[in-house]
Amino acid sequence: MESCNLYLTAGAKLAVSQPGKMEDPVASQTNPENILVMGIGNLLWADEGFGVRCVEHLSQNWAVPPNVHLLDGGTQGLYLLPFLEAADALIVFDAVDYGIEPGTMKLVEDDEVPAFMGAKKMSLHQTGFQEVIATAQLLGRCPDRLFLIGVQPVELEDFGGGLRPLTASRVQPSVQIAVEKLREWGVQVQPGQTVAHDLADPSLTRDAYEGGRPSEDVACRTGDDRFFPAKV
Repeated sequence: MESCNLYLTAGAKLAVSQPGKMEDPVASQTNPENILVMGIGNLLWADEGFGVRCVEHLSQNWAVPPNVHLLDGGTQGLYLLPFLEAADALIVFDAVDYGIEPGTMKLVEDDEVPAFMGAKKMSLHQTGFQEVIATAQLLGRCPDRLFLIGVQPVELEDFGGGLRPLTASRVQPSVQIAVEKLREWGVQVQPGQTVAHDLADPSLTRDAYEGGRPSEDVACRTGDDRFFPAKV
């Protein structure tokens, strides 16, 4: 199936680009039983943390049933393989260098997902996740359905920094897209919260992490002092 590329521009104007005629859903296709919703990226590198913040936002604002597994994939690479092997469908959030206007959202589905994950690698986690998908496919254990919700980042070169405002404004609409995809797959999603044991420690939630960071004029630009070893 060809992907339907949805763009949310920096001016928040919504547009849909269809590179080819979309196929009608296959009536006989059953809804996936086990669904993995994962955010990947590095919280310590500004907009690199977009994917992780999305799955965090989903857990804080939506209640999903037990067959939907919420996961902070971080930068774990091939360690994520068992999670993919156990899933029939995958939704992944990530900051992706599409080569388009910063803050633009783009959706990619199924066979096109691996290509976009590795088109312009911004960090090692993208190389690793591309390898995870390839390995799962070689083993015949890749999820039948793949859905990538990506955003073009604004800033990456800020170690210890949080999401830039434009990128942060894309978290809620990205999660809403994921909710609609889950419902399309027959999942009952309701406003509320989901207790997820495979997300970051509460001390690393966006409010706690960004709220505890010093302002730019006093913050260490080579790293985050909160994560340096204590001096003896």
